[in-house]
Amino acid sequence: MPHRNKLLLLSGAFAIITLSPSGASATNGYFAHGYGARSKALAGASTAFSQDAIAAAVNPAGLVYVGDRADIELELFAPFREYQVNGGASPSSVFPLNPGTQESESNFFPVGTLGWSHKLDEQQSIGLTLYGNGGMNTDWRQVNNTSPYCGGQPGVFCAGRTGIDMAQAFLVGTYARSFDHGRYAIGISPIFAAQTFKARGLASFAAFSSDPNHLSDKGRDYSFGAGFRIGGQAELIPGLRLGASYKSRIYMSEFERYSGLFAQQGGFDIPDSFNVGLSWDVNRELTTNFDIEHIRYSEIKSVGNTLQPLTPGSLGTGAGPGFGWNDMTIYKFGAQWKQNAEWIWRGGVSYGQQPIEGSEVLFNILAPGIQEWHLTGGFSHAWSKQDELSFAFMYSPQKTITGPNPLSPGQTIDLSMTQFSLQFAWSRRF
Repeated sequence: MPHRNKLLLLSGAFAIITLSPSGASATNGYFAHGYGARSKALAGASTAFSQDAIAAAVNPAGLVYVGDRADIELELFAPFREYQVNGGASPSSVFPLNPGTQESESNFFPVGTLGWSHKLDEQQSIGLTLYGNGGMNTDWRQVNNTSPYCGGQPGVFCAGRTGIDMAQAFLVGTYARSFDHGRYAIGISPIFAAQTFKARGLASFAAFSSDPNHLSDKGRDYSFGAGFRIGGQAELIPGLRLGASYKSRIYMSEFERYSGLFAQQGGFDIPDSFNVGLSWDVNRELTTNFDIEHIRYSEIKSVGNTLQPLTPGSLGTGAGPGFGWNDMTIYKFGAQWKQNAEWIWRGGVSYGQQPIEGSEVLFNILAPGIQEWHLTGGFSHAWSKQDELSFAFMYSPQKTITGPNPLSPGQTIDLSMTQFSLQFAWSRRF
């Protein structure tokens, strides 16, 4: 199949799968713990260890080592979220919530990931990668509407069915080049990004919004932008590799329909991030990997600004309230065992302190990105000289954070989440 036709096929599949409104994927805040089944099975520890055409999503330099190939993958992601409100309203309460426990619906999401790479010669490769982020998806339906706090009105915030739906899609082109007989490599990837967002059930915050007509229940909105990623890999000594990459901040157009919700009149840029990793071939069969990733959520005002002070007309302004997320640093370890020419087995674990302070739990009912530990595993099976099937599994055990309702003294809110993920991949070498 001509390379141009392969690209058209990959692009069409990506548009159908990843840009679907149901797309969601999150583990470290709203960034995925890895990209591609092989990386995810290693808990994302792949900055210095590139194995497929999706490697450019982590380190574009690695594309020069993967050859001519295409990777088509589908993930089933399942986050289970709930919140619990304890305590009643006090005389000084401004915004009390209904006591009790609620579980978010819409817990299963399909996510597509695609990659293509082509060697121009022994030193140069080009490629295309398509993947997504997301996971700020909540759907709170079952709420006690007999509470006097809501005056008989349903919804978390007394304004009907409540939740938000956020997804991000990335189209990444890559050029990579190796030097010194393959010991060193560099790569660069321009990134084109699209976001989609909708919110419902937030009308009760109208008094706090600078633009109440663009706060909630405005349907699905879209945002577009661009950035870049650069990276390098080096073989320090035989079998020991160092990798590093940097993804720039991606400047996005505003969500105009939600200019009264997000800071900077609907601003929602994508934060920059850093990756560094080591990969060591212990022997011919066993490879171990260690990565560190740092994500600067606090640099994005709509994400990093704290909720307080929430004053009349403050939502949507340049320094308006946000979700109060801190930066994240994630530590990842993965190991791969090559049993024989047909079977490869993988496992990994990662940890990163979740980004939400207890003081920020009220707004983060909408986006409880609180996971810390991720346990992963998977395998690849070569069923022909050209074709390979891969599988990855992720389990993130339940994490709970507790904090006060800042608008209702005496009330506390517990946010909890557990996650599972299954990812299937088909790869073909050309």
